[in-house]
Amino acid sequence: MIRALAVVSCIAALLCAAAVSRAIEPNVSLTPMPLGAVVQDIPFFPAGETPSGSWRAVTSKKMVAQDTKGNTFFQWYLSIYQIDPASGVYQLRAQSPGDGPDLLATVTQGHGTSLYFPNQLLNIVGAAQLMPTTGEQLVVQTHEEAADCGSTRVDVLGYDAKTQKLATLVHVENGCSLKAQIVKTKGVDEIALAGPYYGPKAALCCPTKTSVQSMLHYESGTWVEDPLYFKLTTPAPPSSPSPSPTH
Repeated sequence: MIRALAVVSCIAALLCAAAVSRAIEPNVSLTPMPLGAVVQDIPFFPAGETPSGSWRAVTSKKMVAQDTKGNTFFQWYLSIYQIDPASGVYQLRAQSPGDGPDLLATVTQGHGTSLYFPNQLLNIVGAAQLMPTTGEQLVVQTHEEAADCGSTRVDVLGYDAKTQKLATLVHVENGCSLKAQIVKTKGVDEIALAGPYYGPKAALCCPTKTSVQSMLHYESGTWVEDPLYFKLTTPAPPSSPSPSPTH
């Protein structure tokens, strides 16, 4: 367990290196408030800049328990809010874990032990227009582990016109660690990925290559990772992302 907590601390530094963490701005009202202590509050426009188009993504963590050895266990949350133009108050639209995108497990006590699993970390990488003719997409990084170094996942969340909520458009996963950064290449927003590469038979302790890099971008209606070092999954969305208003 000591090793697992050490790995979490190391990965926490990697996840948060490029993140801008801040408390909720004084002039912003959220209802209900996020659970636990707020870590990040990121404004974004997933459906374009309309009167109701201002959204906020908030990460927070709440202490679940503390064992006799002083180990503290936290449940992380991603809360998605949308502004009510009439009141100017941001209303909760979705939360994970809960009714939001399937990003985080519920932390529970292990059978016959005082430990809680999984160990979690959550970071919003940022928001960017990764797809043409749409609003902004939200890039979210999660890490969960139990006995070993676990896995890190990068999700791209976009607005779904049918449900009027955010849905996972694509996610990339890797054993132990995976760093993500939004970059601009020739005027186009992309996601730079970096982490260890594991071949088909490689164990988590022994990556085939200790450090590789790839780019994730949207091209001709599909998500492309080049080169394909990390596991890429494109869920079938209920509908296409809503185009941004032209007026």
